[in-house]
Amino acid sequence: MPKFFQALVKRKIALAGAGVLVIISMFALFSPLIATHDPMGLNPIERLQNPSARHWFGTDHFGRDIFTRIVYGARLTLISGSGVVLFSISLGILIGLLSGYYRQFSLVAMRLVDVVMSFPPLLLALALLAIFGPGLLNVILAVGVTYLTRTARIIFGLTLKIREEAFVEAVRSLGANNARIIARHILPNLVSPLIVQATFTFAFSLLQMAALDFLGVGVPPQIPSWGNMISEGRLYITRAPGVLLFPGIFIVLTVLAFNLVGDVLRDNLDPRFRDQLSGTRQ
Repeated sequence: MPKFFQALVKRKIALAGAGVLVIISMFALFSPLIATHDPMGLNPIERLQNPSARHWFGTDHFGRDIFTRIVYGARLTLISGSGVVLFSISLGILIGLLSGYYRQFSLVAMRLVDVVMSFPPLLLALALLAIFGPGLLNVILAVGVTYLTRTARIIFGLTLKIREEAFVEAVRSLGANNARIIARHILPNLVSPLIVQATFTFAFSLLQMAALDFLGVGVPPQIPSWGNMISEGRLYITRAPGVLLFPGIFIVLTVLAFNLVGDVLRDNLDPRFRDQLSGTRQ
């Protein structure tokens, strides 16, 4: 990890992305302290106001402070994104490991993964939410299904490669059972690509969850989320563009920041990219 921080400092744009993630995390952790107003407080007299000293980002059509709702929306963003990452990574590891190590299991599991991956991600999430109903937990599950298949595919391919390595054959010849081989020798070699995959999963799941909120099938509209704010603000873009503009900027910055930091992680944790970078410098 020290090499990661050194690489982060050398790449100024990635360092700026890390700074954005720190700010978003501060918003999420200290929302009541940072927010200037009640996120649910209605004030029709001050509706659709432009940015000012009282309302830094202006107000929406109910007179709610946009900056405050963005701050509280950061909390929901981190909770939902972390939920998707935990769900997709945990199940993806299980499916990918078992499929890569046991050929009979892969005949069924990976074909099911192929079927799920054949559906467009947003369409699949909409179909699952039509079954489960709206709500934060259901959104996490619906979006997580899309990304667990990608994680399973990555782990499946890496497990197939690692299980044929000489050190695994040596451990197997010494009498180690399958559970020990998987837990002690295969799984630790998957940590680096999993960390990289987690950053990209978080970034792209944020976009998908914002799209679901925009379509009105995500979290309830009264809950401050960036997708809900864009959905409500699209009707007032000509009169008060900040209602739509500011949450959209935060979505773009957060996704971009995770991708930039993910690139640095990939370059330093993935041996293929690390070797390429070393060869380029030489």
